[in-house]
Amino acid sequence: MTFVQLIDCRTNRFDEVNRLMDKWVEQTKGKRTATHSLIGRDLSEEAHFVEIVEFPSYEEAMRNSNLPETERIFREMVALCDGMPTFTDLDVVRDEQLNRAAARAFFEDMGRVPPESLAAHLTDDYRDHDPANPGDMEGAARMREEYASWRAAFTFAFRVDDQLAEADRVCTRWTWTGRHTGEFLGVPATGQDVTMTGTTWHRFRDGRICEGWWQYDRLGLMTQLGVLDPTEL
Repeated sequence: MTFVQLIDCRTNRFDEVNRLMDKWVEQTKGKRTATHSLIGRDLSEEAHFVEIVEFPSYEEAMRNSNLPETERIFREMVALCDGMPTFTDLDVVRDEQLNRAAARAFFEDMGRVPPESLAAHLTDDYRDHDPANPGDMEGAARMREEYASWRAAFTFAFRVDDQLAEADRVCTRWTWTGRHTGEFLGVPATGQDVTMTGTTWHRFRDGRICEGWWQYDRLGLMTQLGVLDPTEL
């Protein structure tokens, strides 16, 4: 279970504390077990700071605390603070990255919902970057048309294999499986079962996708449809 430690301190020497944190990161490289560190300043009290440090588990946090570098840096940090910092240990009982969940829902709906329902995931001014198209697609309506053309050619579904989220962006690595049931790029329906892998970056605004960047194995798809001979590539 993920474990989080809150470190609460007051100091008028934050620039020195900040340099101290850089020193700790450098000195514990290859040994530390902390996976994420964030420091916030209290808007109502300029000298009040809270650091949030994330670990894979309580045991890993304790292993990190026992590093000699951590102990040394902590003593230096105390000297820069107005009093002893306080520590709060938390087991994480709920962890939701909302944009990542929204990106997953988008892929789960693709192939399942009608084109008009796609608007629930996209902003009206959605912009799509797909190297298979001659230019960027602008507007949610244009994306619905593109989605409709794929649905006319294939029955398909996406499987989310991996996701990363940071700030307003989510990266999803996916696997697409389908059956060729209609004309696609001039190729009549073959009934062929096909699969394709790819990665998509999504940018979010107000909880909806406003921009997308796609990379996927379209060449492999055309090979499976018999349009290309892999021995001639």
